[in-house]
Amino acid sequence: MHIIIEKGLKTDIEELALLYDELNDYLARGENYPGWRKGIYPTRENAIEGIANGHLYVARASGKIAGSIILNHEPVPAYHGANWEIDADYSEIFVVHTFAVHPAYLKKGIGSNLIEFAVQHSINEHIKSIRLDVYEHNLPAIRLYEKSGFTYVGTVDLGLGHYGLDYFRLYEKVL
Repeated sequence: MHIIIEKGLKTDIEELALLYDELNDYLARGENYPGWRKGIYPTRENAIEGIANGHLYVARASGKIAGSIILNHEPVPAYHGANWEIDADYSEIFVVHTFAVHPAYLKKGIGSNLIEFAVQHSINEHIKSIRLDVYEHNLPAIRLYEKSGFTYVGTVDLGLGHYGLDYFRLYEKVL
């Protein structure tokens, strides 16, 4: 399968919103590893904001959006107390947000390709590390991050306990 990863465009917003909704519907019917919920996260507004800020990238397969990722310099507050591998200003660090793969493309390499893109893009942008958080029970994502060379640095509470999401694992890949 040929995959093209490129910056998301305003014309992608509707397709991204549909991807998020279809992914959340899929997760609600089975094992909801990330704990995402339709209408709460991710939503159309995440796509609008990511594209407006120039931080959202899409993976296209056969002309359709198969996945997306947001890379920016905006950590969630719990990141500030973590014991990261390197000490750097967030202007030199990318944080992964809204990393999603459409259910029709799961287990087809889209996630791996998006992570590989994030690493190469970060190197090209002279970024020192990539950081992310993942719900502690999201085993498929944890396996992908560890296989991709990310190092576990700690577990934090992101304040999402009211959604049943108590703890998140923090990962970093130093470049």
